[in-house]
Amino acid sequence: MRPNTVKERLLKGESVVNGWLGIPSPLSAEIVGLAGFDSVTVDLQHGMIAFDAALPMLQALSATPTTPLVRVPSNNGPQIMSLLDAGAYGVICPMISTPEQAASFVSACRYPPKGDRSFGPSRAMLYAGDDYYQHANEAILTLAMIETQQGLDNLDEILAVDGLDGVFIGPNDLSLALGQAPSSEPKADVVVKAIAHILSRAQVHGKIPGIFCSSGEAAAMRIGQGFKFVVPGNEVTHLKQAAAHAVATARGQGTSATKSSGY
Repeated sequence: MRPNTVKERLLKGESVVNGWLGIPSPLSAEIVGLAGFDSVTVDLQHGMIAFDAALPMLQALSATPTTPLVRVPSNNGPQIMSLLDAGAYGVICPMISTPEQAASFVSACRYPPKGDRSFGPSRAMLYAGDDYYQHANEAILTLAMIETQQGLDNLDEILAVDGLDGVFIGPNDLSLALGQAPSSEPKADVVVKAIAHILSRAQVHGKIPGIFCSSGEAAAMRIGQGFKFVVPGNEVTHLKQAAAHAVATARGQGTSATKSSGY
């Protein structure tokens, strides 16, 4: 089976930089996949992407050195299984608030006896190889998003779920859950403390800590804090910032700052 080099590196304690796709375009996926990211996530939750668009994007990513991941819209077993069958090598699942939800998510990513994933990896075998079934349970990366008060309350129980590789923080929803305005780089003390708590507990449990960031600079800062899976914004933000900078430069107005779209 084609190795999941990103998961292998993460399990060794290395840091990886993950790209993020919200535009339903195989060409955009190919461009981002060639930009140097270790992995790239196709976002079906807040990106403008459904399965029919995600499939050719995963195919486009296959032509690049990056590892293809997806964020699913919800903790929906059949949907998770379909995207794995399409060739995703890892799944980020939003709104995981209880250990039961985490266990259900992991189960959808694992073949029996470790889970209840149905067999039918039609495109996954084309991408990964004929021995996909024998190695998929170990190779597929599972990251549960912690972004609710209930998820914080149940954090240790979620992190203890067998087969869950790590957690991923959505700062915007976590901020909302804690009574603050959404922000990709929260400054409110209650959110800052919650992020530090999630990181600390993930480290104690030996799980991968991940987080969405607003920029490369912010991602570097998070790596310095101990996060291992970082996202330096999405292609929507990168495109907007590059375009605004080019226009401002052409007009002699210097750098034009833009805000990140915090997926």
